[in-house]
Amino acid sequence: MPIKIHDSLPAREALLKESVDVIDSSSAAKQDIRPLKFLLLNLMPHKLQTEVQFARILGASPLQIELTLMTTETYSPKNTEKDHLLAFYKNLDDIKDNFYDVLIITGAPVETIPFEQVKYWDELKKIIAWSSTNVFRKIGICWGAQALLKVLHNIEKHSIKNKLFGVYDHNLNQEKNYRLMHGFIDRFPMPVSRFTENKESE
Repeated sequence: MPIKIHDSLPAREALLKESVDVIDSSSAAKQDIRPLKFLLLNLMPHKLQTEVQFARILGASPLQIELTLMTTETYSPKNTEKDHLLAFYKNLDDIKDNFYDVLIITGAPVETIPFEQVKYWDELKKIIAWSSTNVFRKIGICWGAQALLKVLHNIEKHSIKNKLFGVYDHNLNQEKNYRLMHGFIDRFPMPVSRFTENKESE
């Protein structure tokens, strides 16, 4: 099934070249189905590349996906044109009355900075609080996952002496009862690249 993105989003051209099924707004409006509504809070500095990466993955779904791009208002990235953000991105005020099936919070190059020193931390906490009533599911990627753990469960991140880097086997035997893990084999390799960790017990 296709992914619905803004008709003029530059990522559209890259996705079409990869044969990702992209649908325009007029065609989507004629279909008698409700797409799954995904809200992507893109905290990465190179937003265009991140848009393509996530749209590529979501576009492989058998379901129709409607993707809304979101950014923070309190911090303007240096690596993305302001006109691009104005044309294609929303902030919390723009979407606060909307409802979404999924909120994805991306990683960000702030892993080694204490949460409270991140320029948009207070705004991010508001977004996560808003999502508790307006979003069915939340997914955090990399630092985004650590931010969710901190805000929702007060779980701290801890610096490690040397960067953890490589492809590591992960054991899912204990997690098989969670729906998110259904379909995974018991052990699967996953790339890891990080300077911090979360501990099961403090």
